[in-house]
Amino acid sequence: MIVSSEEFEKLLTDFRHDAIHLETRDAYGTEVELPYMAKWAAGELDGLEWLQGWCATLREHVAAGRSVRRVRIVSEPLSDYQRWSHSIAQPMVDAGEDIRWVPRQRLTEPGNVVMLPGNDFYVFDSRLAVFLTYAGNGLSREMVSSTDPKDIAACEDAFADVWKLAIPHRDYSPQ
Repeated sequence: MIVSSEEFEKLLTDFRHDAIHLETRDAYGTEVELPYMAKWAAGELDGLEWLQGWCATLREHVAAGRSVRRVRIVSEPLSDYQRWSHSIAQPMVDAGEDIRWVPRQRLTEPGNVVMLPGNDFYVFDSRLAVFLTYAGNGLSREMVSSTDPKDIAACEDAFADVWKLAIPHRDYSPQ
């Protein structure tokens, strides 16, 4: 089922226990982020005011005992998008989101091969998977949800396999 932006925003705030998020692309072109990334690329300061709403939501989740985990699979050296993304991650980590990084080559090391769904995803409370689809230029196309237990299990298994190889944000030094 297609998930609207409004429905997705509600999912980000209304889950009961945990949300996991897997990112697999080296570049995104979200309409919200592009202007701020352009400022960063031009060497302009960004006070990250635009990120404060998400950070407030994260603090509310932590205060209520909910967890938010994100793992980013990245190619090294990092794309400009991922370098920018790394540069703005600390406020989200400080607010309570556990963000981790996995160099892509780790996913195919002998004995550690990880199979992944074809799209980025969120899983909310082990009950709902939301797949995020993108155009080739990184712009968001649509979000599609599934409550099928097989889909949810596949996402959770993939996330767990990647998480085992992930480096906490504080310990990851971009190349």
